[in-house]
Amino acid sequence: MSTDKAAVGGGAAEAGKSPGTTTLITGLTAFMAGLDNLVVVTALPTIREKLGGSLQDLEWTVNAYTLSFAVLMMFGAALGDRFGRRRVFTAGLLLFTAASAAAALAPGIGELIAARAVQGAGAAIIMPLSLTLLTHAVPAAKRGAALGVYGALNGLAIAGGPLVGGVVVEHMSWQWVFWINVPVGLLLAPAAWRGLAESRGANSRLDVPGTFLVSIGILGLVYGLIRAGGQGGWGAWQAVGPLLAGVVVVALFVLWERRSSAPMLPMDMFRNRAFSAVNAGGLLMSVGMYGVVFLITQFMQTIQHLSPAGAGVRMLAWTAMPLLVAPVAGILSDRIGGRPVVVFGLALMAAGFAYWALVMSPDVSYAAQLPGFVLGGVGVACFFAPLLNLTMSSVAESEQGIASGSTSATQELGAALGVALLAGVFSHNGGYASGQDFVDGFVPALWVGAAAMALGAVVMLFATRPAGAQGRPGAGAERAEPAREAAEPAPVAGR
Repeated sequence: MSTDKAAVGGGAAEAGKSPGTTTLITGLTAFMAGLDNLVVVTALPTIREKLGGSLQDLEWTVNAYTLSFAVLMMFGAALGDRFGRRRVFTAGLLLFTAASAAAALAPGIGELIAARAVQGAGAAIIMPLSLTLLTHAVPAAKRGAALGVYGALNGLAIAGGPLVGGVVVEHMSWQWVFWINVPVGLLLAPAAWRGLAESRGANSRLDVPGTFLVSIGILGLVYGLIRAGGQGGWGAWQAVGPLLAGVVVVALFVLWERRSSAPMLPMDMFRNRAFSAVNAGGLLMSVGMYGVVFLITQFMQTIQHLSPAGAGVRMLAWTAMPLLVAPVAGILSDRIGGRPVVVFGLALMAAGFAYWALVMSPDVSYAAQLPGFVLGGVGVACFFAPLLNLTMSSVAESEQGIASGSTSATQELGAALGVALLAGVFSHNGGYASGQDFVDGFVPALWVGAAAMALGAVVMLFATRPAGAQGRPGAGAERAEPAREAAEPAPVAGR
């Protein structure tokens, strides 16, 4: 029996695993990992007071997580394909939980930064594998709804980080921003081991040179973007070296993969218009989303003098929307296709940011800001719910593990780019000297965020194969015809 068939056979032996249980376990795990992208932001002033450290040290409590998360995402997906996705997923979950405890116990800012880097490594393992495990467990006819729930939790984690962080810091302590992960992780790890079906990628060989090159290349790109944002935008010469090195190493990775007999990231995936559009659209969404969230939380606390919890509560109009809208968006994407729903979501976020740019002032009321929060929240929900289904349907089944890692890594690159770009625009046009000075920088940054979302909507219009195009088995279709799906037997280990 070949390696491919053996992997499929392993999935058949565990075909009785519940799709509902898989959706719950993977969704909650992804929520926990995604939440830590931004949950620490509202805790930074308190952490500085308790642990000391410079402003740059505080920035690295956020950046250390983002850096290791983005750099190791492809590696985590490749490990799962090689050694078993459930096994590696559970190990990553335990690593994330242990690092969360270490962060809560950190006696100084240096130890906290190190723990955050390890947290990011754990998240880099569990995020891409959670999506692949879910896709393999749910029949194609029901996959849109399941991915809608997963997308709701993912979008809620991104938007809800500031709220959770603010409430926890104000009513408990900054350590509990990390402690809350520990009991959740200790419950999810055995549940994952017992409740998830094991599967492997078709290519069981670990591409060590390719993994090394892509990790180092992404490291250079993300580190360069972080340096650019931290040093006042794109004029920071300290960022040029890492960025150029990252570009060179990524180019070497592409050359290696084209020559490799068993590449970790098949280059023909990017010749697939749907897959390339999904990755580009996800990157542009992250540019706008993370950049604006980074600034809006500062505006509410620094300029409008809200408490961390008060700022988080006022963001509920944004953070609650994914939970309410994403399941509906997932079902709708099954009926009309995911592409129009994603385009609609990006357009709504662009409209929300543009609205904020028009009404923003130092004393703008919450009622005046509210339409922007609602538009952004509904847009996030409409974006994330069908995007996952679009990703998985745009590649062959054997490529789904590495495809999810690639898409997640692209979004993390977008997050670093967004914070760096919008922070650079902000610092070039304004600052913290007064409320008006902040708004003078914030408004141009909002327009940049809106432009990124609008461009993402245009790009996502191409997230489908041309009519009559021939692709690999299982790849490229935006959505299967209902009659054909009904005629297909239930999947054994995937689609």
